[in-house]
Amino acid sequence: MDQVLVAIHCGSRALGHQIGQDYLVELEKASRKYGIPIRERELVCAPIRSPEGQRYLSAVFAGVNCAFANRQVIAHLVREALAPIFGLRFSDIRMLYDVGHNNVKFERHRVNGEEKELLVHRKGSTRAFGPGRPENPPKYREVGHPIFVGGTMGTASYILRGTETGMEKVFGSGVHGAGRAMSRAKAKKQWRGEEVIRELARQGIIVRAHSYAGAAEEAPLAYKDVDLVVEAAVGAKLNAKVARVRPLVCIKG
Repeated sequence: MDQVLVAIHCGSRALGHQIGQDYLVELEKASRKYGIPIRERELVCAPIRSPEGQRYLSAVFAGVNCAFANRQVIAHLVREALAPIFGLRFSDIRMLYDVGHNNVKFERHRVNGEEKELLVHRKGSTRAFGPGRPENPPKYREVGHPIFVGGTMGTASYILRGTETGMEKVFGSGVHGAGRAMSRAKAKKQWRGEEVIRELARQGIIVRAHSYAGAAEEAPLAYKDVDLVVEAAVGAKLNAKVARVRPLVCIKG
């Protein structure tokens, strides 16, 4: 389509991680207090309306707000950098969509034929509302809003959209990335950052990283095959394809 897209993948990072660590401890106590059986440590919980549940929600919402604010600031800086180079006005560099992952939202969905208000907690996924949902922005209301599937520094990424089947089967959720095939620590042991950067340069992809270790942990082979991940979601009709984009420049913050 002869367009250049700038994808900003940034959240609350350390704040979000700290919230998770803090509330694993607090909600473990709450699980025992309210007699909720827990079979997996990271699935500790509390009733939503309990004091512990309300504190948890407040903390998560603070992290979500931090993430959206981070992306807005970075988007402003991107406009400042690109506008003079390409002779554009700030208003010419439009935002396609801003959607988060790893968060919680109160939403209305049908469960066994009955509409209910649910607290949908998405971890490693993103909201992907399909056609007709009033929460969608007007220009996406009839088709379902965009979702972004990040690949790697050396492979494609995708723009998908929500579907009616996704609304019915997974409460309007979608895949948000290729997903790691190995940990960052293992990736740094297997690849050298300098070599990753040189190999991507041979493919015509410019990489700027704060350190060689940062480049090594994001080595393309440390991730799953994004094409297969997307085909699985699309094949199940949970999401639908809109565009496949390939990297030109990657900046690892």
